Amino acid sequence: MNILHISDMHFGTRHWEGNNRILLEKLNSYPADLILNTGDNTSDSLESEYKDAKQFLKGLNCKHIVSIAGNHDKRNMHSHEYFKKYIGQDKQRILPLNPKETIKKHLYLQNDITKLDDHFTDLNYIQLLNIGNIAVLIICLDSTVLYEDEGYVDREILKGFSQKIKKLKYDKSLLLIHHSILTMDKEPLRSSFHVTDFVREHQIKDIFCGHTHRLDLQKSSDLYLKNSFTQYMVGTLSSSNRMGNDNQFLYLENWGSSDLQIHLIRIHVKGDALSFTGELI
Repeated sequence: MNILHISDMHFGTRHWEGNNRILLEKLNSYPADLILNTGDNTSDSLESEYKDAKQFLKGLNCKHIVSIAGNHDKRNMHSHEYFKKYIGQDKQRILPLNPKETIKKHLYLQNDITKLDDHFTDLNYIQLLNIGNIAVLIICLDSTVLYEDEGYVDREILKGFSQKIKKLKYDKSLLLIHHSILTMDKEPLRSSFHVTDFVREHQIKDIFCGHTHRLDLQKSSDLYLKNSFTQYMVGTLSSSNRMGNDNQFLYLENWGSSDLQIHLIRIHVKGDALSFTGELI
């Protein structure tokens, strides 16, 4: 099974000057069974930016594309509705187990004031895919907070996930989350300890994230609980970020097997032209 991992496209004001058509051709040259898109599809969560992101994702030749929201995708009260309309797929949405016990900021909007159809702002999903002969459970955990850049995951959401997961049968699982649960940065996930407990409880072995526009691959091992997992944090796919060579994506060949090979593909932008260099990690 082969996985393509992309993140932080930032359609809108932060989107790059590179040629998206050439980028799509390059991405489609990899025989991916599954594409994981770990957030920041837009710059300011405008509807026009969501439309552009949707158009780009439609150009990917892969049956299974799973996307989550990033902090830039939650900039206004309509953000979650735009995401569901333009990016979200037909997945089972996860709600808090005990809504009255939630403490996450802006998790609910005042329905009588906003007049929105959906006043619950989190975009938590679970999806069970059959790829080849493997049943893969994909857990999409919304770490973003409306109007803010730092991340937070409410414990009642994790309880809601746990209740659903325990009823499912699957061969392998992976987790998508925008903020890193291992790497600290200036806009961190403030509830990483709870998420780490959740990962260990359900024996999740692979975490995919973005957010920082930096490559960071880590393996975490708990010597006491005898548990380990790997976190794949990829840089930005197509942001105008100019600090270093951060435009990149990951291709995981033979994921889930002992023959796993991790390919890092860097994207070099010069005007409208693109070039690519790859390395085996």
